[in-house]
Amino acid sequence: MRMHYILILIVLFVFWLLLSGHYVALILAFGVISALLVTYFLVRMDKVDKEPVIFRPGFAALHYFGWLMWQVVLSNIDVARRIWNPRLPIRPQWQRLDIKVSTPMEKTLYANSITLTPGTLTTNVKKDHFMIHSLDPDGIEELRKGEMEARIRRIGV
Repeated sequence: MRMHYILILIVLFVFWLLLSGHYVALILAFGVISALLVTYFLVRMDKVDKEPVIFRPGFAALHYFGWLMWQVVLSNIDVARRIWNPRLPIRPQWQRLDIKVSTPMEKTLYANSITLTPGTLTTNVKKDHFMIHSLDPDGIEELRKGEMEARIRRIGV
């Protein structure tokens, strides 16, 4: 189990390093301290809830995150078009989305993926459904098609 936390620490630091793009000693030290703090809090949370989540990102997860980033780009374009073009309607909707994902990690990933995608927001997470706010009914209908959920289920978290 200790190796799991060491791997998380390394992944967090590398991710931080890639995002910062600065290789000055002080900035690197801040990155190490940040990764250590997050890992420390994770260890403490796992001790308290006695349900450590082991997420081993593999090819399926990398493929999903690449796909998700593309969906974010497409959604940004759609929202921008709706703002600038008065003929494209903005019809806010708040609807129930039934889900098939079952583990806490899958639900978290799914709810956060929906919220990261511009134009949609997960407002409530329940055992068998989410409540979704969307700028247009098309956003919720796209989620009902199930592609995002199916891709998350393929990751196997």
